Order: sequence, then structure tokens, then C-alpha cells
Amino acid sequence: MQRYLRLLRDNPEYAKLWFAQVISLTGDWFNTIVLIGLVTQYSGNSALAISLFLTLRVLPPLVLGPFAGVLLDRFNRKHILMWSNLLRAIIVPMYLFANSPETLWILYAVTIAQFTLSTVFEPGQGAILPALVKPDDIVEGNTLFSVTWSVMLALGAILGGIFAYIFGAQAAILADAATFAIAGLLMMSIQYDPEEGQKLAKAVELETGIVEDTSFKEGLRYVRDTPQIAAALFVKFGQSFGNVDTLLSVFATQIFVIGANGELSQAILWSALGFGALIGPILTNTVNDGTVLKMRRLISIGFVMMALSWLIMGFANSLMLVGAAIFVRAMGGSINWTYSNVIIQKSAPDAKLGRMFSIDTAGFYFATLVSTIVYGGLIDWLGNDNLTWIILGSFVVGLIPTAIWFRAVPKLENMESSDASFAPAAGD
Repeated sequence: MQRYLRLLRDNPEYAKLWFAQVISLTGDWFNTIVLIGLVTQYSGNSALAISLFLTLRVLPPLVLGPFAGVLLDRFNRKHILMWSNLLRAIIVPMYLFANSPETLWILYAVTIAQFTLSTVFEPGQGAILPALVKPDDIVEGNTLFSVTWSVMLALGAILGGIFAYIFGAQAAILADAATFAIAGLLMMSIQYDPEEGQKLAKAVELETGIVEDTSFKEGLRYVRDTPQIAAALFVKFGQSFGNVDTLLSVFATQIFVIGANGELSQAILWSALGFGALIGPILTNTVNDGTVLKMRRLISIGFVMMALSWLIMGFANSLMLVGAAIFVRAMGGSINWTYSNVIIQKSAPDAKLGRMFSIDTAGFYFATLVSTIVYGGLIDWLGNDNLTWIILGSFVVGLIPTAIWFRAVPKLENMESSDASFAPAAGD
């Protein structure tokens, strides 16, 4: 705890970004629990309708991600993040117009608008972070972001479920809009020099006469030519084939239901996800020396934990066992998410970070999109009685990216040991 308090004290601009994240994430989980409940209610308990809702949350970042990366590498990242929050504060209250099965489409339409504005946020946060912290604090900075996401998921899910249960869906949606507004104003106060992170690139331009190419095509070419970046970008993509969100929603709103629309059972399972994600990187940070080599090996542990979680979930016969499976899965996923982010930040130049994180985010959303659609269709087709077989099938699918990662890591290590120019800089 003292380490993170020191991090916030010594990096005041990072602290503002972190506090904005705390506020907006609290509202996010109020929103998520309420909207899944409303989709379930208005669609007549359709898993496919839930999958469609979840799909529309990931489709805009997937389609628009390449443009977001270029924007983040060409313009002031702080301003982009600020307006992303402020405009979402205006969009979110439009959910209130959906109040019957006939207006279910409004939930879908507003979701598209909200997550179109969200497209720049995740890659933008990763891209701006190195400019707001001291170089030695980059691992702790990413860990705190992951831990904060986890804590706010856990607490936000509980509070969101209770808040919606007591005050209703409308109040929860308005609370979410207010958090976006406050977060946007906090972003406005951050002191950030967009030129600071570009100094090295500008020095290279002056020395060589070659102007930095900020096109998306050049970003893809850089990924192709840089295996350690390609490997880091694979992590979120690979672990998201088998996205758990649809299954979590079905368990909470149709099988182990607590609350009118499963608000409280959702709160329990989302909280399990949050607490697992909180514990994962905190535990592994005790043995993490901050090197890319060590973090790759810790990611291997994360993949194994995620595979194990499917076996626990497949034989779960209570809400608590489902929660235990989600807890284990979240531990592994959070380890992978945190360390893949740090590897990208340590391995890529600042001038390319926007595009690297947009590609990273697009890969995550593509895998999530495929999984969400497949799960919704399979559950509606085979029924809840066959959930065990669907989950065990997910275990088999999850072994594929795990095997790819275990095969890739030794190859990268051998390549780096034989080519000093390929390896990350000393101290990384």
C-alpha cells in the first residue's frame, strides 16, 4: 500500500488520471448491471439479446480502433481523453428513453454511441501513462490501474446492484453520467506536454532527416518487424477467445437469480471478477523484477489459471462455485493484462504507443466479439441445460492460445539472447 501511496504522491499528474479512472469506473458498473438487467427483462430472458448488447459494446472499438490510434499519435492525448468523458456524460442519459420491450432498440443505439466515444479511452490511457510517471514507476503505475479497475469492479458491482435495487435503474444511469462529467473535468486539469514524449523521435528526425510516419499502416509494419511487440499484442487477443461476460450474465439472470432482474446475483459475480483481478497482479508483483523476461513468464501463469477456471465453472452447481471460477479466471486475466501493457510501454517508442495500444485493444475486442456472439447463439440453441458442455468446450478452445504462448516465449528468449540489438534496453 505504501508503494502506491508514494506513486500517487510523487506523480501528481498521474494521480489526477488515476482519480478520474476511479470516478468513471464507479459509474460504469452502476450502468452495466442495470442495462444487462433491462435487456434481460425487455427481451424475455434471451441470451442472444444479452450477447447482442455485449457485442455492441465491443464493435465500435474494434471497427474504429485503427483511427483512434492514429489520433492519439497525432494530437494531444489529454484533450482526446477529456472530450471522450465529457461527451459520454451527455450520451448516457439517453438510456432513460428505453422503458419497454418496444424501445429495447434504444438501449442498443445508445450503447453504440457511448462505446464509439469510448474507443479512444483505453488505448489513450495506456499511451499517455508513461509521460505522467517517472520511468522507475511504470510497472507500479500499470499495476495500480489494473488494481483500481479490479477494486472498482468489485465495489462498483456491489454498490451498483444495491443502488439499482433501492433507487431504480434511472437513478443508476444518471449517476453514471455524472461520473463521466467529473472525470472529464479532472482530465482537463492534468498538466501534460504532448511534445515531451516525442523528443526522442524528433531528435532522430533531425539526425537522420527521416520524418516519423504516424499512419496506421506504418504501425502494422512496426508490429510485423518487432516480434516482442507482436507477442505482447497477442496476449489480450488470445485470452479473450472464451470471454466470460455472456456466461456470467446468464448464470446471474437466469440460473442463480437474486433480485428482480438478477441485480444482486450479478453484483456477486461481477465482484468475484473484480476481486480476482485485484489479487492477481498484486501477488505476482512480489516476484516481478520489472524485466520483460520475467513478465512474459508470469503471463504464462496467467494463461494456465484462465484454463483452470473453465474446469471449475463447468462443474459448478451453485452461484458461489461459479463465483470461484470467475475469481480464478480474473486473477489470470489481470496478470496478463497488466504485464502485456507494461511490455508494450517498455518496448515501443512513445510516438507509436497510441497505435500499439489501439491494435492491442482492437485484438481484444475482436476476440471478445466472436466469443460473445458464439456464446449467445449456442446458449439459445442448446439451452441452459447444456451449459456444462459449452463451458468445457471453452476449456478446449482456451488451450490453443495457451499453447501458442508457451511455444512463443522460448523462441523470443533465444532470439533476444542471440541478438543484443533485439533485446529490451538494460534495466527493462
